[in-house]
Amino acid sequence: MRARTKARECALQVLYQMDMTGEEKDASLSAYWHGHEAAAVKSFASALVGGVSDNLKFIDEIISKYAKNWQIERMAKTDKNILRIATFELLFSKDIPLKVAINEAIDIAKRYGDDESGKFVNGILDKISKTEDKVAG
Repeated sequence: MRARTKARECALQVLYQMDMTGEEKDASLSAYWHGHEAAAVKSFASALVGGVSDNLKFIDEIISKYAKNWQIERMAKTDKNILRIATFELLFSKDIPLKVAINEAIDIAKRYGDDESGKFVNGILDKISKTEDKVAG
């Protein structure tokens, strides 16, 4: 597995943990890295968690805008956090091509979500990528 793919999966696990426990990003990251030997992916995964966490309200507003008939609070936590990571990458990461961010999110959704997660994630991210402009970069 490529390092950035593994980093995205680690970020998903940390964000899921934050959703479940209500912990802040620093405490969640510290607890997560304490039990994992993943130095090669730590920097990118931590940057994703920090970026999502620091821009959570904005990211959730964007996702909600394109998730027709879905309230973000009612989405499966896995799908919601995959969308958050990919939306952060789409809008804030100048070095990640749009197709890469979307394809990675779809693959992770298929691996960690239910049977429809890949389609759900793809539909929302496709709309975001075609409509929204990058915030930074």
